[in-house]
Amino acid sequence: MPHPNRIAPDGTFTTLPHRGAFMGNRGRLHDDTGAIRRPWASPAWITCTLRDKPGRPNPGVLPARGYTRLFFADEAVAMAAGHRPCAECRRAAYRVFRAAWGDAFGPPGPVRHLARDMDRVLHGARGLRPVTDIARLPDHAFILWQAIPHRIAGTHLIPFTHGAYGAAIPRPDAPAPLLTPAPLVAILAAGYRPAMSAADDRPNW
Repeated sequence: MPHPNRIAPDGTFTTLPHRGAFMGNRGRLHDDTGAIRRPWASPAWITCTLRDKPGRPNPGVLPARGYTRLFFADEAVAMAAGHRPCAECRRAAYRVFRAAWGDAFGPPGPVRHLARDMDRVLHGARGLRPVTDIARLPDHAFILWQAIPHRIAGTHLIPFTHGAYGAAIPRPDAPAPLLTPAPLVAILAAGYRPAMSAADDRPNW
């Protein structure tokens, strides 16, 4: 039976049967019995590849020691849940993300473009759901429309239910709660394109 560590765009933990295209890390969330006891343990929420690093053993989903493995259908879902690319296993994506951060927020100042500084900004924005004009949002941002997470795709919205996307509908000219944290929406607007499948993600070892 799947563990409740599949993450939906609204950040909820689910027990979907499929694992998805990406893994995530928020620290150790499970106890010794394997039950998940908290939604996060670190402000560093990252999106990782599913590939095992050569020479490093696979510790399993809920290891006796180490962090809880979370799973996402794609990187757009991971971003909606508040995650950024891992600077180690997804180094190439992280560099593009960091460059987009600079384009979105300007040159380094009080908030430098280091992982810990970006994590601090992101952590303060997670869980907020401001009502936003849908027409102004970039592709791959998620909103809550009619109580269902939808991904922006050009002139359409694509619903996400039960771990998969449904049929697209026209993008309405109306406000809706924003699921993707505002700093990550700015990153998308600056040109960062999330990988929508594991095949889109380049190996970085």
